[in-house]
Amino acid sequence: MRHILFRLVFLLPLLALASCETGNDSPAMQARRAAIAAEAPGDHYIGRRFVIERTHLWGYLRRPQQSWDTSRLVIMSERMKNTPDRLPESALGNGGYGYDHNHEYRIWGYFTGRKIFDPNSNLILPEFMLQNYELINPKPGFLFSPKDKFNGYQLLRSEPEALP
Repeated sequence: MRHILFRLVFLLPLLALASCETGNDSPAMQARRAAIAAEAPGDHYIGRRFVIERTHLWGYLRRPQQSWDTSRLVIMSERMKNTPDRLPESALGNGGYGYDHNHEYRIWGYFTGRKIFDPNSNLILPEFMLQNYELINPKPGFLFSPKDKFNGYQLLRSEPEALP
């Protein structure tokens, strides 16, 4: 019993410190806020690719200098330009659809005003007309919080405005 009590007394402060590292005011979050604040303003979006197999959603878009908390989950229209992962079908086994999960892009385009229903995610999402893109970072780290745990099957946050 003493052995268990000793472990608890020893581990609780460590757990408290670990939770502080990933909190809203952790060094990682402070660095993220500083990096976002230093972004050049402009007539573009910052996009983070978010791939869930068998869905049609593209990922999250936000304006420069705005937090990822303000981002919108979108479906990209490819009527003007193909998305970055649109490779020839022969490449599907070697880095095809979704190879760019969590890549960060500078995105040019506009919201069309249309809402698109994705039956595989059961979400109604805004359509974004892609005009151009530029890769910013292929490994930008966490999206919303250092606690993010992507499992490939669900979103990292709820999207209540996108529910039917």
